[in-house]
Amino acid sequence: MKEERAAAPDERSLKELSCLGANELYQRLDTGLDGLTSNQVKERKAKYGSNTIEPKKKESQWLKFLKNFTSLMAILLWFGGAIAFFFTDTPQLGIAIWLVNVINGLFSYFQESRASKATEALKKMLPSYARVIREGKEEQILAEELVPGDVLLIEEGDRISADARVIQATDLQVNQSALTGESNPIRKNDEVQSGKGMGNFELKNMIFAGTTVSNGSARAVVSQIGMQTEFGKIADLTQSLGEEKSPLQMELDKLTKQISVIAILIGVVFFFAAIFFVHQPVAQGFIFALGMIVAFIPEGLLPTVTLSLAMAVQRMAKEHALVKKLSSVETLGATSVICSDKTGTLTQNEMTVCYAWTASKEYQVGGLGYAPQGTITVNGQQTTGDQDPELAWLLRAASLCSNARVLPPDDENPRYRVLGDPTEACLNVVAQKAGLDLAAMVKENPRLRELPFDSSRKRMTTIHNLTMPLAEATRVSFTKGAPKEMAALCTKICVAGTIRAITSEDQAKIMQANDHYAEQGLRVLAVAYRDLGQVANLPKGFSQYTPELIEQDMIFMGLMVMADPPREEVAAAVQKCHDAHIRIIMVTGDYGLTAVSIAKRIGIVQGANPRVITGLELANISDEELKTALGDEVVFARVAPEQKYRVVSLLQDLGNVVAVTGDGVNDAPALKKADIGVAMGITGTDVAKESADMILTDDNFASIVRAVEEGRAVYKNIQKFLLYIFNSNMSEAVPSAAFLLSRAAIPLPLTVMQILAIDLGTDMIPALGLGVEEPEEGIMTRPPRTKKDALLTKGIIFKAFFWYGLMGSVVAMGAYFYTMAQRGATIGNLPSVGVTYREATTMTLGAIIFTQIGAVWNCRTERSSVFTVGPFKNKVINVGIVFEMALFCLLSYVPLFQDVFQTAPLGVKEWLFLLLCPVPIVAIEEVRKAYSRRQASKRRQTK
Repeated sequence: MKEERAAAPDERSLKELSCLGANELYQRLDTGLDGLTSNQVKERKAKYGSNTIEPKKKESQWLKFLKNFTSLMAILLWFGGAIAFFFTDTPQLGIAIWLVNVINGLFSYFQESRASKATEALKKMLPSYARVIREGKEEQILAEELVPGDVLLIEEGDRISADARVIQATDLQVNQSALTGESNPIRKNDEVQSGKGMGNFELKNMIFAGTTVSNGSARAVVSQIGMQTEFGKIADLTQSLGEEKSPLQMELDKLTKQISVIAILIGVVFFFAAIFFVHQPVAQGFIFALGMIVAFIPEGLLPTVTLSLAMAVQRMAKEHALVKKLSSVETLGATSVICSDKTGTLTQNEMTVCYAWTASKEYQVGGLGYAPQGTITVNGQQTTGDQDPELAWLLRAASLCSNARVLPPDDENPRYRVLGDPTEACLNVVAQKAGLDLAAMVKENPRLRELPFDSSRKRMTTIHNLTMPLAEATRVSFTKGAPKEMAALCTKICVAGTIRAITSEDQAKIMQANDHYAEQGLRVLAVAYRDLGQVANLPKGFSQYTPELIEQDMIFMGLMVMADPPREEVAAAVQKCHDAHIRIIMVTGDYGLTAVSIAKRIGIVQGANPRVITGLELANISDEELKTALGDEVVFARVAPEQKYRVVSLLQDLGNVVAVTGDGVNDAPALKKADIGVAMGITGTDVAKESADMILTDDNFASIVRAVEEGRAVYKNIQKFLLYIFNSNMSEAVPSAAFLLSRAAIPLPLTVMQILAIDLGTDMIPALGLGVEEPEEGIMTRPPRTKKDALLTKGIIFKAFFWYGLMGSVVAMGAYFYTMAQRGATIGNLPSVGVTYREATTMTLGAIIFTQIGAVWNCRTERSSVFTVGPFKNKVINVGIVFEMALFCLLSYVPLFQDVFQTAPLGVKEWLFLLLCPVPIVAIEEVRKAYSRRQASKRRQTK
């Protein structure tokens, strides 16, 4: 019985909490400014349980189970088996046909359940986190560990994990569309409200689980968790969306129907041929036709697809790529364009300040990463903030205009960790290298208001009370952002401690320095301040401060120059994409020269003069002009979210399958629009992860390339399965055709029950083994498939029926006539009953089984030799081969099976014949593959 949990405090009235001041709220929820103690957390966890939403009641397992027995093919087989069981004298045939359905359905259910469990396990590897204050310290915890009374810290991009009362807010805006359907962000504040005549979602000082932070930051006290939240109360509605079928699933449905129709038509042809050409009784003709129908239905297709996708997902998870649903895997394989951002994906995301630049000096900063160890030098001489007031003023301004925190190593995390934006974190680190006390700075210079970073204006501002050596003001705004935009907003400049009017020469010097650094692939931020004490007619309330009001007439201080070097493995991954005919387009919010420098260094662009399109230029060109530009090497820089969305849309209009990487709130539209949205698991915001189809747990571009390779392998594996199944269909059909065309002069070389034995037992496991094949060498040197490409191609049909199938048919019929000849039978006098006939049909059955052993080895690779990948490397296929040989022995030597399947024991000569059957099948195909490889090599050399 499920344990009942207590409701959180004041569950019945959020309005009551909205009426309380901060101190009263702390008292009501038994918490404080320093958050909860560890004992309080344990007590509340025991009392209220985990902060989780109970999933919607899942579909009955019985219904899921029964669905595997009611597909079009299954219904056809149920019907055919019933006719054979009740209306003919061969009830064993009906039982065998039903067994085909039962085994196929059980296996399908098993694989779906296994895949479902695998994806659920992967989802657990993607926990949501929350930042809280506990015992006076900031911590990052799992969102499910939140309890009522926790002091919660939120900022732009966070997903809110519990209902909470805001106690301190800075320009906070929340998207409540998941709860209310209202798409516009709602402004929130920390002011006490009466709540009269207002709905819960109208309360401006309450935030709710399931919503996301669009702008700003806040501190709030958790009031409700889990099913007691407003989101929990309407969880059934939010969880009611069904999953849409992927293109592969729709194509499989179409393929299944087509094959079923073809199988029925073949059965009808064989039925009438048996009656009117061979003059068989209607009942026998029906059984004969039914065998053909069963032979041409690929019973293991759907289980193989599920298994192939599930195994690919598991392999991708080991390579740091977590796929949220199975159907996304095959889309990855068709990817033709990857729109990648730069920071963290192509680079190491270890942002480090390497230069600080002012109009009078350039400071060199030593030390990499987030460790505060390092030195700052000017002209080779070491300096600190105490020795250089201009440096101290610049670094103080940059670090105060920051929301990030760097956490030192501990027992669980051996490396420095960042809470927030890495770009902001490195500003704190360089301040520490200069000897500045961050905690003292924050305490002495309290922040009054924040104007958060916005991707359209490309800057962020904070407002403080402070006293500085170079300024008498008590209220100052600090702004950091893109150098070009910042320089245009500054009317003064600080040069060696002196403030004067900025000139055009100064601005040119600033941009010259910026370009110099950007050309080296370095990121540059400009820092400026404004003395608000000297500004007349400022509003009294901080909430009325706006970017337009504050971010003007500023004093330029300097540039902060930072490096985020490319990841070591990215260059090889990029080259792999080029080899695979996959384009990579960098779409970044960074400066154009920086983006091009990185793109050249890692090989994304290979021409001398790639086109750089900035957000400003992008806003002024037409869709047709942009489509033309997308045909050449191009880098997009300084782009806004809606512009990234536009680039993705136009690429799709051009027929591309587009993958997009992103980590921020501003990336969400493009991630949703893309065929495959790829979010960063480490630095990605909750909004980005929710919008994406795949999450990289290592934030590494190389993981995307490995995932594409797996996606291509999945599609190829399904085609390998079809090739294998259809070539055995040919071997099964030719003996029946020989019987019909000879007007029964050639007694049926393969009985209907023996056909069922192949489909029911011997073919199934090896075919499934093809679904777990690893990517073949060279798979990433071919162009991606197009959206128009079909699973069942003309090439597969030709190879299945007129290459593998023809070889298998020749061997099978050869085995039949060989046995007849060994027993003294001659053409025109072939027995249709008795031991000789049984031995001959047993040999036909055995020859098909053993040629299929060779065929499954051949199907494992398209061009490579099976001996280069290891003929015994695939364990599932090995088990399948052993199983089909054991089953053949049972059918041949156990009297009960001999009577049912019309088989007989074989002698030593016959066994030697069968054991040699795979040899020519493999040898001939190896010759063909070697010739194919040689021709491909010649074509590459002539290009």
